[in-house]
Amino acid sequence: MKKEIKSWGLILAFFAFLYFTGLLPVIQGGLQSVLLGTGLMKPKIEVPDLTNQKFDYRGQFKDFEGNIIDLQDYRGKTVFINLWASWCGPCRAEMPHIAELYKSVKDTPDLEFLMIGLDNDIEKSRGFIEGKSWEFPSVHASFGINQSLQSESIPTTLVVNKEGKIVFYQQGMSNFNTPEFREFLLSQ
Repeated sequence: MKKEIKSWGLILAFFAFLYFTGLLPVIQGGLQSVLLGTGLMKPKIEVPDLTNQKFDYRGQFKDFEGNIIDLQDYRGKTVFINLWASWCGPCRAEMPHIAELYKSVKDTPDLEFLMIGLDNDIEKSRGFIEGKSWEFPSVHASFGINQSLQSESIPTTLVVNKEGKIVFYQQGMSNFNTPEFREFLLSQ
């Protein structure tokens, strides 16, 4: 019985250490990223039933250099939008895959990526992105988000086509770096 209590105490101490040092989301995100890399979790490319729902281009964000980014500048373009937070393990898991997708399509005319950090403090979002090898346009929701970007959970990913219609919407993590999703994105 004493060995069992000691074992449970060590396990509890280990998880407490991970939690209080902030390493738990890092490890969790890494494990989830490995799972995404297996190809078992792919986005369901189905046109959502958002009949007559236009994307709301009202809103501004702040990039990590302090510049204001206006959603109006994305009108007439296909936009891949991802809502994330630094503390979100699933967000961390899908970011390397989104970065690979971005790398493969970044030179496509009229296709934009917008990764929107939702941390309460811009410094948390900036601190998470800095030092990563990922390359994609990332901003912070310093001024809030409009109704089109409201979501019940993160990560949330949506694609807005050139006509301003939401043609893809998914809550939860996925590996977007697949040939099927790339083809879908480029066809918008």
